[in-house]
Amino acid sequence: MAKKQKEIKVCLVGSSGGHLTHLYMLKPFWQDKERFWATFDKEDARSILAGEKMYPVYYPSNRSIKALIINTHRAIKILRKERPTLIITSGAAPAIPFFWIGKMMGAKTIYIEVFDRIDKPTISGRLCYPVTDLFIVEWEEMKKVYKKAVNLGSIF
Repeated sequence: MAKKQKEIKVCLVGSSGGHLTHLYMLKPFWQDKERFWATFDKEDARSILAGEKMYPVYYPSNRSIKALIINTHRAIKILRKERPTLIITSGAAPAIPFFWIGKMMGAKTIYIEVFDRIDKPTISGRLCYPVTDLFIVEWEEMKKVYKKAVNLGSIF
């Protein structure tokens, strides 16, 4: 008798605004899976994620050691509780502790570099790249920046 395949539980993590919209556009993938979100507790996130399980992460977070420490603590707490099998992000800063801690806990990781980056990496992309199982870019030029990347074209 074949072993039952482990169910996928998805953590979608990222900043609100464009990053959140980017992740939401993946709805055909995540809509039938158990999932939760980790993002800024802002009006756009509350609106788009109404009815979804959402954990707030600290902001402002870009280039902030304080935010990194706070969000690392939150990532540990949230990931211990939820135990996702897959973490997906398109950035930005909150993704970093979730990816590193999630990887240490055995989760698979998928990073999608944002569409507006054509030939230069984002900070969160560079910091998540070493622990990313699948690194997706939306421009062929970005494969020169991220050697292991896969170009799937635009998701817009």
